[in-house]
Amino acid sequence: MDVQENKRVVMEGYQMFRNGDITHLLERCHDDAVWIEPEVENVPFAGRYDGIAEIAGFFQTLDLAVETLRFEPKEVVAEGDKVVVTGEATWLCRQTGRSYDSPWVHVFTMRDGKVAKFQSFQDTAAAERAFQPEPPGQAAAGTPLHH
Repeated sequence: MDVQENKRVVMEGYQMFRNGDITHLLERCHDDAVWIEPEVENVPFAGRYDGIAEIAGFFQTLDLAVETLRFEPKEVVAEGDKVVVTGEATWLCRQTGRSYDSPWVHVFTMRDGKVAKFQSFQDTAAAERAFQPEPPGQAAAGTPLHH
């Protein structure tokens, strides 16, 4: 596949994510794909996911943990088998009621028109604060956190 086709597949995947169409998004991944989120304390969807079943589990855990308030891809750069996308998101942590902003960079490695590897880079400090349980008597939930 050429770089333009790889970019198209990735951007369609983002649209599917925004529409909640995870089934079709997963069809854009190889059966042996690897999905890597940064390790972040208290964030239930952090870590590495190997294969479609685990990646599907990632999306289920993500949906249970956060509500997507804003998710905006900004720039797309493709070269060879790589597609790199920068963007911004705002998430609401369902457990604590806190929202947080997070700029992100996603690096996709493509193989035969499908995602072979996904790696996310983002503001882990804001996510960690949003998911951190507050000790009794601390700040009220719902306070937005920014990077």
